[in-house]
Parts: sequence; structure tokens; C-alpha cells
Amino acid sequence: MAMNYCDADALATVFHALSEPTRLTILRHLSRGEHRVCDLVKHLDLAQSTVSKHLLCLQNCGLVECRAEGRASWFSLVNCEKLGAVIRAAMEMLKESDRILSFRAHQRKDEEGKLS
Repeated sequence: MAMNYCDADALATVFHALSEPTRLTILRHLSRGEHRVCDLVKHLDLAQSTVSKHLLCLQNCGLVECRAEGRASWFSLVNCEKLGAVIRAAMEMLKESDRILSFRAHQRKDEEGKLS
């Protein structure tokens, strides 16, 4: 699924996926190469259904892709450009938030100065 990481809803979906520790652990395993669901089940010591649920979430936000080989499903990270786009978008959001907070703090100081 192609994801437009400039879209706020798409970014929220990605950040939701990244907010769960198990999904971060799955991404760390996948950063080392392709894994089957059964491999991840062994690494994580979780039920297959739980791992599959987390993989689906990561797929839906465009961070992970799946390829079928016989009866096995192999999961891997999507190319690094997409992950880079997420990081750049997050940094832009943080910069904008910082500008807004600085502006508001400056406004408060001005208002406090006027009240004195």
C-alpha cells in the first residue's frame, strides 16, 4: 500500500503503529532481514495470532510488506526511503510544534509584562 507521509492521517497511522513496543521489536527483527511469521513467533514468544495482528498493522501503514512462498509468508521492511520520509515528516512536525510553543511562550511573557 502506497502511503503519502505528508498526509496527517497517514502520519497518525504510522505513529500509532510505532507506539507499540512489540511492533518496534518486530521492526528491529525485520531490519536484519526477511522473517516468516513462525520465526517471529519464536523470537517474540507470542501467539501466532498476536504476531499476525501486529504485522497487519505494520503492513497497513506501509512499513512492512509480505511475499508468499508456498505456504509461508515472508515479511520484510519496505524500502528505507519510506522510513526516511516518516522521520523527515516527524521532524517537520516537531519543528512546527517548537515554533508554536516558542511563539506562545513569547506571547505569555508579553501579556505578563503588560499586566505588571
